[in-house]
Amino acid sequence: MSLPLQAANPRYAGMVVDLDEGEVLYSENADARRYPASLTKVMTLYLTFEALEEGRLQLDQPLPVSSQAASMPATKLWLSPGSSILVDEAIRALAVRSANDVAVVMAEALGGSERRFAQLMTEKARELGMRHTTFRNASGLPDDRQVTTARDMVTLAVRVMRDFPDYYHYFGLQEFTYRGTRHTSHNRLVRDYPGADGLKTGFIRASGFNVITTAKRGDRRLMAVVMGGFTAQSRDKHMANLLDRSFTRAALLDKSNWLADLDFSKEYMAFAPTPSHTPTPTATPATSPVEVSPVVASYSPETAPFEPPTVATTQDSAPQTDPLQAFIDRERVMATRAAGGWGIQVGAFSQEDQAQRYARQAATYLPRDLDGQVAIDTSVGQSPIFRARLMALEEQQARQACEQLRSRGMDCMVVNASL
Repeated sequence: MSLPLQAANPRYAGMVVDLDEGEVLYSENADARRYPASLTKVMTLYLTFEALEEGRLQLDQPLPVSSQAASMPATKLWLSPGSSILVDEAIRALAVRSANDVAVVMAEALGGSERRFAQLMTEKARELGMRHTTFRNASGLPDDRQVTTARDMVTLAVRVMRDFPDYYHYFGLQEFTYRGTRHTSHNRLVRDYPGADGLKTGFIRASGFNVITTAKRGDRRLMAVVMGGFTAQSRDKHMANLLDRSFTRAALLDKSNWLADLDFSKEYMAFAPTPSHTPTPTATPATSPVEVSPVVASYSPETAPFEPPTVATTQDSAPQTDPLQAFIDRERVMATRAAGGWGIQVGAFSQEDQAQRYARQAATYLPRDLDGQVAIDTSVGQSPIFRARLMALEEQQARQACEQLRSRGMDCMVVNASL
């Protein structure tokens, strides 16, 4: 039996949104306070793009490098005090290299000081609807007061795509050369995951490994965020897994009511951009359905005092198992738990009556001798998910039933409830 996710990795948060339908396909700890790390630079770039659109900056404009900027810790370009960097070069350095010295250069150019720029960042966050985000610097370097949520990061990423489609391609760059030195991107998902074309990675010890990724298959675009990865590799593997399964779910929603609509604002529906640099995906979506967690309740700063999230501050003591892989495995374990016997699962819903109706509909497609009873199972989490299942079958009956349902266009999976 797997541990609750929070016990396995208290820093974890994740969210996947279908930008075409405004549907939340996955949500876990979406409103929990987290440290953004270098995801912060997405807001730094948002304000940069805004300044370009308004004519306050030009791409070929040189920006001065102060002693304060040059003193920032790595990752950086190692800029010298008194030198300069073009705006276009600065954008590439932020998107590809995640350069902390360049973040301060841009902050000072737009805000006069990094402190004032952070105030502008927070004001813009409120304007965009990022209610739980506070910025204290332009880079994402450690600051206990610089916090965000997975939901707010999705909001920011969607807005930067929608508001500045002409500049979105910067988030997909894999390398750039500055003064003879070639710099490569930390974002391997853009390189390795078919259909991915941005956005940003981030890491500090307090946050773990974070990433925002957007990917497109056919006409459908997803936006996803994962926060709190134990390693960059496990974070990327988990993100790829979430995207695979979310594309599958989105396709199922097109065909049938396999998943019920979740209670989520349609504010995301108009946010699907048409960027200039969109690679053609070639991967086949995963075929194993996985349940969607409903959106968790919003935190209210007016009714609850702020406390920084309780997170680990070092990675010196590695756990015995990868917590994100444990999360990936959790749904498979839970899919096999029930009262007893074999059965088939045909969907997961946010409302029990929807699960009941869909399970009964599935039963009408099966022979009368497969006389299983409808069983509803509630998953562990902050809100219940109701599984639509036909239970009390023999193993062979369950497998045959699933094949019959698939032949009629209804997805399902065989579950062993005795495990």
